[in-house]
Amino acid sequence: MIYFKLFLTFLEIGAVSFGGGYGMISLIREAVLSNHWLTESEFINFIAVSESTPGPLAVNMATFIGSSQGGVLGSLLATLGVVLPSFVIILLIAAVLSNLLKYAGVQAFLSGVRPCVVALILATALTMGLSTLFGFTTIRSAPEIDLRGVVILLLLIILHFGYKHFKKKAPSPILMIVLSAGLGILFYAF
Repeated sequence: MIYFKLFLTFLEIGAVSFGGGYGMISLIREAVLSNHWLTESEFINFIAVSESTPGPLAVNMATFIGSSQGGVLGSLLATLGVVLPSFVIILLIAAVLSNLLKYAGVQAFLSGVRPCVVALILATALTMGLSTLFGFTTIRSAPEIDLRGVVILLLLIILHFGYKHFKKKAPSPILMIVLSAGLGILFYAF
């Protein structure tokens, strides 16, 4: 039963998501938490691992969540579910509707979807940030500030803007991930 549920859940997420992996995070979070597959903290850790490993974020998330719930078969079905809608849509567009973007209706649709994707990404980032750094899980929950997490965030922000100021370009995301992992080990292991 879990295999069918994993496949259908990630098929639905893959079918209704726009904006790539980051646009899917809020939908994946809602599905994972409502099905009690992961806790909020575990989900945030899965995002960190998914960001740190090669490949698309949504595929990595589906693979990791599927694996945690159903082993190898669960990871295979969750991954298949999340990529199948995009594969079919791209296949149809490439085969049948090659000039689809020239139509005003399609452009209007995509223009309307873009702000929604940005809002979903910002809402998810805000929710995760408040949960991770300040312990807010609901509106009524009392804050439990994770001082080490706040310090790591501030150090990374200072590094980002300092690097950008002196080098005239943003630091490498790989550098930021490695540095944040090192800071996490330094701050949380001792």
